[in-house]
Amino acid sequence: MSGFTYKDAGVDLDLNQQAMAKLPPLMKRTHTPGVLDLPGGFAGLYRLLGDGTAYEDPVLVSGTDGVGTKIKVAMHADRYDTIGIDLVAMCANDCLCLGARPLFFLDYVAMHHDDPPLLAALVEGISEGCLQAGAALLGGETAIMSDLYTRGEFDLAGFCVGVVERSQLVDGSKITAGDRLVAIGSSGLHSNGYSLVRKVVFEAAGLSVDDPVAETGRTVGETLLEPTRIYAKPVNALLDEHRDAVHAMSHVTGGGLAENLERLLPENLGIRIETSTWTPPPVFGWLESLGPVPRDEMFRVFNMGLGYVLIVDAAAADAVRESVAKHGLEAWIVGEVVPGERAVELV
Repeated sequence: MSGFTYKDAGVDLDLNQQAMAKLPPLMKRTHTPGVLDLPGGFAGLYRLLGDGTAYEDPVLVSGTDGVGTKIKVAMHADRYDTIGIDLVAMCANDCLCLGARPLFFLDYVAMHHDDPPLLAALVEGISEGCLQAGAALLGGETAIMSDLYTRGEFDLAGFCVGVVERSQLVDGSKITAGDRLVAIGSSGLHSNGYSLVRKVVFEAAGLSVDDPVAETGRTVGETLLEPTRIYAKPVNALLDEHRDAVHAMSHVTGGGLAENLERLLPENLGIRIETSTWTPPPVFGWLESLGPVPRDEMFRVFNMGLGYVLIVDAAAADAVRESVAKHGLEAWIVGEVVPGERAVELV
């Protein structure tokens, strides 16, 4: 007697096994000494002291995020090996702001149907992001939901866990008037504002992912899929040298410079940023003129070339900038903390 199968409902268990078989090597290459092997386990194991680091009062720091509508650009370009880097970056960079060293990462992939090549490409990017962050890809989940997604659609989410000695938390409590802002360059748009990006580029301008962008020397797809920079290794190295001088840190995501820096400030202090101190990457000028998008809206939505900002003691600002430069990244002293209203002024 015939009957319904899971495959009839949109879930192919045989294909799912094929997809899962591709993932262990991508996870294994990210494993750090703290990871405990547990083949077939229902969860991942991480031994906090397994890397030989001793903590007196360790604090676990966690962050979660997704990639947002940048996924739509990947779908248009039929390229899926970079947005996993974005996923790790959006989580690991947030944990880093508290002074934490990333320990491990877990992902969640939701898809219309089992697609082993697509899943492998996505996890390849996540694995690469974990290597850049110094975090172990400890596990993940793949959900097949043909009733929630149309064919070819998918979504990504993840979370990162890091650790910091409680006495070394970077929580903004030391911010004082006269502190300087040292900003580290972004790799481009990162993973924010893509609803606006897509409206301007594909809807208003009518461009395709294969069209050239003279300002960047790349195609539209290549320009828009540039992965989010992961700052963990250079910033952790910087903290090893100058932690006492670092009073606060911000990962510049949705809301731009003003919103992400204002949240760090006490009530009686503000920030003044000199926008002439750095030159945004060409992608921002291209997008601004293509829209056109008003200048103040550009700064409100995008990072404008500054992906990560440190508020540091004025006497250490040059040393902090030089520490970043050792890792091949551009950095600028872009402003200072000033007495007055709790706000960020861009001049």
